[in-house]
Amino acid sequence: MPGEAQRVIEEFWRIQDSGDYTRLAPLFAEDALLEDPIWGQYRGREAILGFMTKMVEEMGSRKVHFTVDEICGDDHAVWARWTMHMEGHPARGGVGIYKVEGGKLTYYRDYMDPAGE
Repeated sequence: MPGEAQRVIEEFWRIQDSGDYTRLAPLFAEDALLEDPIWGQYRGREAILGFMTKMVEEMGSRKVHFTVDEICGDDHAVWARWTMHMEGHPARGGVGIYKVEGGKLTYYRDYMDPAGE
């Protein structure tokens, strides 16, 4: 049965689908850690907001969007399998790992399939 953490990540993906990643920042705890396989690490909600602001511009200019394929979690941890779609390139899969405490994301890390697979 889905728990609190899964509900938070389902909301995360509803917001991300809008393309305005800055709206994700309030879902993060003040001292959260986000680790992105391409863009690096961001600690704290303000740093994460800065990263999300950059992503709005980068993903928009590159015509990139993500779809979530599956979400599974409980009250504390979640994984989500997703697909990245980029105009002119084959789709690329990945997985996000999330930790949630008190209704806020405390940890988020993405893993991406190698290009061409």
